[in-house]
Amino acid sequence: MEIILILALALILDLVPGDPPGAIHPVAWMGKSISLLAKGGHGHRPAVQFLYGIIMTLFTMALFIIPAYLILNYLENFNSIAYVIAAAVLLKCTFTISGLRRASLKVKKLLQDDKIGKARFELRALVSRNTEDLPPRLVVSATVESVAENTCDSLVAPLFYFLLFGVPGAIGYRVVNTLDSMIGYHGKYEYLGKFAARLDDVLNYIPARLTALLLVLAAFIVKSNGHNSWLTALKHHARTGSPNAGWPMAAMAGALDVRLEKVGHYQLGKEVDLLVPDTIESSIKIFLIAAALWSLICFFVGVIHFVITA
Repeated sequence: MEIILILALALILDLVPGDPPGAIHPVAWMGKSISLLAKGGHGHRPAVQFLYGIIMTLFTMALFIIPAYLILNYLENFNSIAYVIAAAVLLKCTFTISGLRRASLKVKKLLQDDKIGKARFELRALVSRNTEDLPPRLVVSATVESVAENTCDSLVAPLFYFLLFGVPGAIGYRVVNTLDSMIGYHGKYEYLGKFAARLDDVLNYIPARLTALLLVLAAFIVKSNGHNSWLTALKHHARTGSPNAGWPMAAMAGALDVRLEKVGHYQLGKEVDLLVPDTIESSIKIFLIAAALWSLICFFVGVIHFVITA
């Protein structure tokens, strides 16, 4: 029963007050810790950087998982109500529904108001690519891609690991995903972030494919092109550099009958409809339905766990 209560309260916290301020958000603390630790890995040979990256990844995971585990373990034995509240607060900090919706709609509104410069600036909260010279069409594309990919990274995967390993599991996933988003790419962090990037690939393998399926089902429910969503996910998922990100992004592209593009890297889907600001809102509708489906699945798993352990 505790799993159900923790999940329900975490979802309520996300939908009502939303994300906590950055100053007290655990993910912001993760980012600051990673930035500080990463400084010690520069200027060394590739092998040394790689080894440092492994130690850094494991240390950062332990830095956030162990205190959470000890606090929750103490509260569980001390007071069940306090335990559920604390666990729900921590779990909520590993995922977001309202935050992704709000950030995406902000970009859409700015594009509709012809404030392309501000739209590019706000887009930086959603993607890591350079947004300075993106035309409106590619701003829309990047936003929709982020909605699709974050359906996995910011919702499906954290709750997936919560179901498997409890709140510490969700926190561990969030640490790895944050490491990957900060240092898990080619160039400056080629060797330092390689272990974190590969670990993120492993952790997202099942959630990414599950997310694609959820988006396909959501497309059918909102009467978008569910059939094309499924076919595009199957045919185009391997076009991205990531072994996982292509699944939800291709599924979203097919559902909306648009072509999502990161110039010089990939094109997903066929351009049946043009990318316009309203495309962002359409992607959010599919995302919200997918979020609802996944929440119901998680509750169902929680009920099964309660019945088995009762």
